[in-house]
Amino acid sequence: MEVMSVRPGYELWRPNREKAQSKSTKAIVSLVMIASAVLIAIIVIGGWERMQSPMISIMSLGWAALYVFFAILVLNWNRGVLPVGSALALIMIIFAAVAAPGWFSRSKDGLSSPLLPEDLVGLLIVVLIPVQILMIVVAMIGFNQEWQVEEERPVGDSPMAGEEDPGQKNAPAS
Repeated sequence: MEVMSVRPGYELWRPNREKAQSKSTKAIVSLVMIASAVLIAIIVIGGWERMQSPMISIMSLGWAALYVFFAILVLNWNRGVLPVGSALALIMIIFAAVAAPGWFSRSKDGLSSPLLPEDLVGLLIVVLIPVQILMIVVAMIGFNQEWQVEEERPVGDSPMAGEEDPGQKNAPAS
C-alpha cells in the first residue's frame, strides 16, 4: 500500500529502488517479458493456419499482450505482477513442452504448411521454454529485492546511513 501523505518537513525515500542491482533487475525482467511476448506473437502468427482452434490463438495473443502490460508495470516499479508473471511463465512452459513435438511431427510431405515452416515454429516454441525459465528466475530475484520499501526522511537534511550525499560527488578530494 502506497502512502499518499507525508508529514510536513519529510519526504519519502525508497532506498531499494536506488540500488544498481534493482535497476538492472527491473530492466532485465521487462526485457525478458517483452521478448516472451514477441516470441509468442511470432509463434501464433506463424502457425495460425494450423493451430487447433482460433480461440487458442486469440488467447495466446492475449497472453502476449499481458506480458507487455506487465513489462510496463515493472518499469514503473510495480513488483506485484512479478509472481503473477512467474506463474504465467510456468504454465507457458507446460504448454510449450506439450506443443513442440507436434510441430516437429507436422513437418512431412503432403501436409499444408502454415505461414512459417513447421520446424521453425517448433524451434521457436523450444526457445520459448528457456526464456520462460529465465523470466521466472529474474522475476523472483526482483520480487525479493523489496522495491516497495518506503522510509520518511527529513527534507534537506544530511544523508542518512547508507545514502550518498549528492554534494560529495563533485567535491574535491582532500
